[in-house]
Amino acid sequence: MSHPQDDDNTISTVTAAHLSRIARQGIYSSATAIDPDAANVAQALVATLNGTAEQTVLTPELQQLTEQVRQRATIGFPHITADDGVRLSAHTIKLNTSEPRPVVIVPSGWTPFGWVLFEYAYLQLALRGYHVLAYTPRGMGLTFPAPDGSYVDAPWTSEGTIDVAGPSDWADGSTAIDYAQQHFNPSRIAFLGESYGSGISQLVAAHDPAGRVDAVVALSTWGDLADSLYQNDTRHLEAVQKLIDFTGGPIERKFDEATRQMLEDFQAGRNLDDVVAWGKERSPASYAAQTNARNIPTFISNTWHETLFPANQAITHFERLTVPKRLNLWIGDHAAPEGAGLTIPFSGPNLPVEEAFAWLDHHVLGADNGVAAWPAVNSQIMFTYKTANDTITEPAVREPKSSWADVTTSTERWYLTASAADRQDGGLGTAPETGWKREFTAGELTEATAVDAVITTGQAEWKGSPKAYATDKFDRRNLAVWTSGPLQGARRIRGIPELTLTVRSSAAATTLVAYLFDVSPDNTARIITHEPLTLPELSPGENRSATWRLQAAGYDLAPDHRLMLVVNSKDQLYSDANTGGSTTTITSTDATAAHLELPLG
Repeated sequence: MSHPQDDDNTISTVTAAHLSRIARQGIYSSATAIDPDAANVAQALVATLNGTAEQTVLTPELQQLTEQVRQRATIGFPHITADDGVRLSAHTIKLNTSEPRPVVIVPSGWTPFGWVLFEYAYLQLALRGYHVLAYTPRGMGLTFPAPDGSYVDAPWTSEGTIDVAGPSDWADGSTAIDYAQQHFNPSRIAFLGESYGSGISQLVAAHDPAGRVDAVVALSTWGDLADSLYQNDTRHLEAVQKLIDFTGGPIERKFDEATRQMLEDFQAGRNLDDVVAWGKERSPASYAAQTNARNIPTFISNTWHETLFPANQAITHFERLTVPKRLNLWIGDHAAPEGAGLTIPFSGPNLPVEEAFAWLDHHVLGADNGVAAWPAVNSQIMFTYKTANDTITEPAVREPKSSWADVTTSTERWYLTASAADRQDGGLGTAPETGWKREFTAGELTEATAVDAVITTGQAEWKGSPKAYATDKFDRRNLAVWTSGPLQGARRIRGIPELTLTVRSSAAATTLVAYLFDVSPDNTARIITHEPLTLPELSPGENRSATWRLQAAGYDLAPDHRLMLVVNSKDQLYSDANTGGSTTTITSTDATAAHLELPLG
């Protein structure tokens, strides 16, 4: 990965235009690249705080922010030494007061820029009355090859190799608490993390030997890492590859031999029981009992179209928690809702971040700010915002519920039928129909796909531009389609759809990827949800009944729109078990009529 700065490593002046563009487009230019302007904002803030900026490089608003914090606090850039001698790059903001104040500890996300990226958020936390300790987890951060064959680390890069939220990261979190107690003498201790830092935050809270964590904020987080990466016998290959490509250095330097072997096994589809055990060890869901016993207030945020840590596993984890808790579900993909809000100022509030801060204010500062009366769940409904010129003019509807169980109030069964009104495809109807079959050739990518690109497709969704699908480009030679007639009334899809059908293949294994689309009267579509399923060890030509849950959705289908179910055999996000040129047959039997269970609310 190239360095975001110029060849002479100078920091560019931050302009209002830069901030406006980041606010519109988000902080990612691709799944493995932070927008250079977003990285420059963070580094400009740090350079101003540590005195290395040779001139004013910030907008007046940001310059004023840094001056406000410097008047109230002492800024530090220490290294924290872990139990095994690894030095972690860190950043402190210590409020200049003798009054005991809480500290927010922030392990950085999985990014080459480590703790630097969210400097704006640390300054905001300081103004709210918190000491701040941010650090880069071991192994993360930019690493540059030197002419002599060695490597040089960026100042924010931590030593060691990446433990992928394993026991070394839990221990490092406790070491960070030790440092915070010595440096700040805090009244209370909270952890806040986004993405990688969010999983580490939950795991440290569950494992700290002294039980010292008083609250957790986990943004774009996971509950079960194993299920995030391997579910329904299908590996989430693209997600793992993007993570490998986004560490800031070569894989041989960033991961130890055992972790590299685990990643290689995952990519090759071997020793998967060991891979699952490795992922379960790194899953907050595996330690929900500890979190519950410690009664740690936990704030969880995720997205409907999350490609790294899909929503269902986070929801399941959330439901098992008996602590004070909050689940926010947003439009978009990983880190899109909160990324810019942690990085730059907004002309208006960034709700994902403002609500996270409010949670901390209540549970750590003791603020009487209404959080105690918040419902446990609040879901933003796709794509209910209003837009003009690709800009959101009215925010999307949000629906508060007292629990996830209250999100779905009823279900509606749609049966897959032999033909739809246009006779080209199968239909979705109200009565079971058996005896039909639909065939397609497996092993080809199609225009029916979950996303064009990890993170950035969902980032555009979040900002008001969801992907439009041309359904006439769905090549029926390589997929099957079932479509309802125009809906006589709206459908409020709320919850987790479930699909049941019967499959046979001319090969010994096959992969199916199911997608639900909202089709407008002009035949363009938007995706509601999807999920893959792999069926190994098939007897060629023998029927296999299959039922699987798609990812959760909050979506309003308008009257006169149609519901479309598409099943193909391949998506760029996933592994597949298809034999190229084999035939997949989908049918409906008397014993198990093919159907879609649609959750409504």
